[in-house]
Amino acid sequence: METIANRFSVRQGHTPAATDADPLPPRPDLADSSVMHAIVIDSPGDPDVLHWREVADPEPGPGEVLVEVAASAVNRADILQRKGFYPPPPGASEIPGLECSGRVIALGAGVDSLVVGDEVCCLLAGGGYATKVTVPVGQCMPIPTGVDVVTAAGLPEVACTVWSNLVMVAGLTRGDWLLVHGGAGGIGTMAIQVARLLGAQVAVTAGTQAKLDTCAELGAQVCINYRDQDFVEVVRAETGGRGVDVVLDNMGAAYLQRNVDVLARGGRVVIIGLQGGVKGELDLGVLLRKSATVRATTLRSRPLEEKAEICTAVERNVWPWIAAGLLRPVVDRVMPMADAAAAHTALEAGEIAGKILLTT
Repeated sequence: METIANRFSVRQGHTPAATDADPLPPRPDLADSSVMHAIVIDSPGDPDVLHWREVADPEPGPGEVLVEVAASAVNRADILQRKGFYPPPPGASEIPGLECSGRVIALGAGVDSLVVGDEVCCLLAGGGYATKVTVPVGQCMPIPTGVDVVTAAGLPEVACTVWSNLVMVAGLTRGDWLLVHGGAGGIGTMAIQVARLLGAQVAVTAGTQAKLDTCAELGAQVCINYRDQDFVEVVRAETGGRGVDVVLDNMGAAYLQRNVDVLARGGRVVIIGLQGGVKGELDLGVLLRKSATVRATTLRSRPLEEKAEICTAVERNVWPWIAAGLLRPVVDRVMPMADAAAAHTALEAGEIAGKILLTT
């Protein structure tokens, strides 16, 4: 596996291109290092339980860095955490936020691959909705060429989720058919682009014509409105009865049987979300006849070594596509981090295509 030092060798002494963001200006609220603000969840509930408050500073431990946050991004997992259904893993911050971007302002013991002042985007187990966050150095990635520091906050979680599940778990390859549920979301918009760049063909589901149009613009060839179309019937018709090789599913129980029904022989269902429930029934006979598999994965609770491996793979394979202009992060809106409650409300209402970014 490529070392962390090698991953950051290009960034050391990096001269920003004209498209890079200007360095982050100092903020008055950080003039006193004892002052830090974060979104705090008083108790599980609706978006109004999210409060922007002064909290204690984090301290980087061995193998960690302290990042001054420029922006974070809103993910469905944050909503589940707010409702009390998805607590952070042991030892992780109770503050929500699974990704961020910003500037390194302190180094923990043993960190020699980064220096204070480096701009990074980071995969987190928690803590992103804050002005500062500690991050294991293996989960810090240089900001891709051509992406500004705020927009970069919306890349780590979706890029790592998509690459790890489509490539490392499902083995998606050239000529395969992929079905993505929630195609206009942050993960969906990234999955469409990655799959097309891998040479796969893509079908998606979404709930409005505007969202389907977004998916088509990104390269999806079959766009299905799940409100009035049966995705199994449409996919079978579009693939000559064959079905798809991979399903990337954010629904869970509600789509379990139909996801297997839509598979080609040897197909793989990868479940990454449970918006449609946690318990469902499955005809194992269909699974057997198709020699198919169903996998469920989560990124947040994986061991640090696995996360570092995924970040390395993303930087090696996805970042060059971004630098070449072949893949772009899709951002729906940018909001102040103190307005996280409004951002959660918008995401839950289904108003979003792409990512919501929260700036400090």
